[in-house]
Amino acid sequence: MDLTKEKRLWMYRKMYEIRRFELEVDRLFKANMIWGTCHLSVGEEATAVGAIAALEADDMITSTHRGHGHCIAKGGRLPQMFAELLGRETGYCRGRGGSMHIADIETGNLGANGIVGGGVPIATGAALASKMKKDGKVTLCFFGDGANNQGVFHESLNIASLWRLPVVYLCENNLYGMSVAFSRSTAVKNVADRAAAYDMPGEIVDGNDVEAVYHVVKKAVERARRGEGPSLIEAKTYRWLGHSKSDANVYRTKEEIEEWKQKCPIKRYRLKLVEEKIATEEELDRIEKEVEREIQDAIEYAKNSPEPSLEDIADGVYA
Repeated sequence: MDLTKEKRLWMYRKMYEIRRFELEVDRLFKANMIWGTCHLSVGEEATAVGAIAALEADDMITSTHRGHGHCIAKGGRLPQMFAELLGRETGYCRGRGGSMHIADIETGNLGANGIVGGGVPIATGAALASKMKKDGKVTLCFFGDGANNQGVFHESLNIASLWRLPVVYLCENNLYGMSVAFSRSTAVKNVADRAAAYDMPGEIVDGNDVEAVYHVVKKAVERARRGEGPSLIEAKTYRWLGHSKSDANVYRTKEEIEEWKQKCPIKRYRLKLVEEKIATEEELDRIEKEVEREIQDAIEYAKNSPEPSLEDIADGVYA
């Protein structure tokens, strides 16, 4: 009932924005304008948007190597994001960090992380700081299914439960850790099953249903804010593209990928908004056209931004 038309249209806009950003990054990478690698979240947009929609503006998040969508949903600026990926001085990390290390402290994004599970202890520490400061903030921790077998994941959940920290752990289970299927790497059937070991609620949600994600995360966030401790949520979703740009994607069948494309979270939400008369086709078309302009303007901004000079290229890289 708390989802207004304005908020629903915001969620549609953000999902479409993430999709278009990721597809443009894919194009720019193939054009040799982005170096290193990128981990794209095409197909997973509903999890990032639904979860972050459940936060207050000053709540915090930690992200993953597949973090573009988290940054955008938390209020990240497209020009600075493209500039960072293109290695320009105007990027979030002055072009030194690239895709896996974008952070935006002003919006509460404590940063993406190139280490699997690396954001989990950071989120736990941020939640501990909030509890000690009594600032009322909640930290939302994104992590992938591959991280649930890392020791630091278990250490963090244990201490968060023991100290009743205001943190929500959200697993984006896209069914593969690189090329290894979840069923071949994890002893339990669901990541959410791990919650029982640490005396916290565990819940599974359809990660391609943006409103379902919103409601599940909102309940966990409210619980954390009341001082009742952490929760573990598992969003079942799927990445349409390879793990990274070096992934030949030979471990999945075309039929499997196509089956998940039929569950596209953006098409699904558009249909819902129109069928329930929340928005018209014209309103949604207008949003998409606005996003297209913003994306192209952001790319031009990045292209026209300066590269770091040789004299200060190591600034901020070494302590």
